[in-house]
Order: sequence, then C-alpha cells, then structure tokens
Amino acid sequence: MKSTSRYWGWLALSTGVLILVMGLSLRFGADQMRTATVWHALTTTHTGNLDQQIIRHIRVPRVLGAALIGAALAGSGALMQAVTRNPLADSGLLGINAGAGLMLTLCLAFFPKLSTLQTTGWAIIGAAASAGLIFSISTARHVQLDPTILVLAGIAISSLLTALSEGLALVLQLKQDLAFWYFGGLGAVSWTQLKFLGPGLVLGLLLTLLLAPQLNLAYLTDDNAQSLGKSLPLLRGLALICAVILSGISVALVGTITFVGLMIPHMARWLVGANYRNSMPLTLILGATLTVGADLIARLVNPPHETPFGIIISLIGVPCFIYLARKEPMKA
Repeated sequence: MKSTSRYWGWLALSTGVLILVMGLSLRFGADQMRTATVWHALTTTHTGNLDQQIIRHIRVPRVLGAALIGAALAGSGALMQAVTRNPLADSGLLGINAGAGLMLTLCLAFFPKLSTLQTTGWAIIGAAASAGLIFSISTARHVQLDPTILVLAGIAISSLLTALSEGLALVLQLKQDLAFWYFGGLGAVSWTQLKFLGPGLVLGLLLTLLLAPQLNLAYLTDDNAQSLGKSLPLLRGLALICAVILSGISVALVGTITFVGLMIPHMARWLVGANYRNSMPLTLILGATLTVGADLIARLVNPPHETPFGIIISLIGVPCFIYLARKEPMKA
C-alpha cells in the first residue's frame, strides 16, 4: 500500500510539474507574453493578435514537440537498459542516434528534396543499421550480450558515424545546415512536422507502456523465462524496434540529443522502485519535463538569441553519467 501511494504521489507531482513547465515555456521566450494572452490563445479560435498567433503557431508545437521527444528519448533509454541489462545504456551512447544522424546527413547532401516523412524513414533505417551492427559486435563471441563490449562498441561506432557525418558536411559544405542536428534544437518544430511524425512518437510511447510490465523479465536468463512461458528474444526484439523508432524520429526532429535516456530512467527507478510497470510512466513524464525545461532555459540564457538546448542537457548529463559510471557496475 505504501509503495502504491508513493507511486501515485510521484506520478501526480511530476505531471503537475510538467504542466507548469509547459505553461512557463508558452509564456516566456524572446518575448514575454502575458498569462491572459496565453490563455486566450489556447481557449479561443479566432485569429487574435500577433502574440496569440506566435503562441499558437510557434510555441505550442514547439512545447508539444519537446514533451514528445523528451518522453521518447527517456523511454528509449529505459528500453535499452532493460534489453542490454546495462544501467549505462541509452540510444545516444550506443550509437543509435549517430546512425540516424549520418543518414540525415546523406539525405541532406544527396537528396535534399525528400519530404519530412521520407527523411525520417531513412533516419530510422540508419538507427536500425547502427543498432544491428553494435549488437552483432557485442554478441560475436558470446551467447548473450556482453554489457562492457556493448558500451565500448557503441562508443566506437558512434564516434565513427559522427566523424563520417562531419567529414561529409565539411567536404560538401553542409556544416552550417547541419549545425542544427549537431547541437540539437526545437526551433524548426512545426505543426506540419508534428502532423506527420507525432503519431509515430505517440504509437511508440504507447507500445513502450505496453511492454513495460514485461521488461522485468529481461533480467532473467533465457531458460528461466522460457520456463515461465515467456520468449525473451521476442521481447528484446520488440523493445529494440520500439527504441529505434523513437530514437530515429526524435533525431529527425531535433538532432542528436544524448543523456536524456541515461539519466531519466535512473531517476524514475530511484523514486518509485525498479519495477518497470511503475517506473516507465514516470520515466516518460520526467523525460518530457526535462526537455521542455531545457528548451525554456535555452531560450532565456541569451535572448533574443537561442542557445541549442542539447548543450543545456549535456551540461546536466555529463556529471550524471560520470556519477553513474562510478556507481553502477556493468553486469549482465
């Protein structure tokens, strides 16, 4: 009973904080809006003044996009940590984001007229190819995944793919065009992008929540899971597919953002326990809160100029990664 009340308490509190941060993000930016202006922009259908149009057509899709992407990155990290049984795993550290980023670079260099949906599809293919390569390396001499080799392979492949992306950008003079993806930013998120990519993120997040109760089985051996009538290879496959889709879409929207998927699952487990049934919903909410908050800070640091919010997240994430690397053993 105590653990249940604690779970619902943290879930309610985190939801309230998310709503508050989203409201602040709608109000503050290069121009500070009055609360009444924000309220009228959200509750009326007429065209309104310029401030209300800015809120409806720029800030609302930006805030919604930040929330969806934060939840997607956090959920992807939690899935990766469960599948690999590695507390230091996330889509950025394991090279999945870099694979999507390389494919985006290729699309921009050689197929600049591709639609948003087509570009995102190629980003997902790049993420899947990178994930497949890393997992094949980490299981080359072992029946099961080796967490240490997995992290080392992820770092190596990520560095290689990032170097290829930057090399192509330099040779083809795309450095300025790709600066957005290198540092991460939500300035280009629009209703058009959300219309095409939002449903994919929502479906991926719903699948993540559906898989959450089964993820606890990922820490069993294959034989033990089979004795319970569960198929671990199927579970791992579904979780990996979901993580790749969430990461690929997120990278296509805002660029390569790391550390969200590393920090947030740990925070959620610390608050409500290791059971994925409880920690996964909180993980998604906390991930959304972090990215919306980081984007708000990025807009307030040096107005009217915008600081890439990926820098803000990295400033928070690097110390957390060092702490976790010292604290958490990489055990299979």
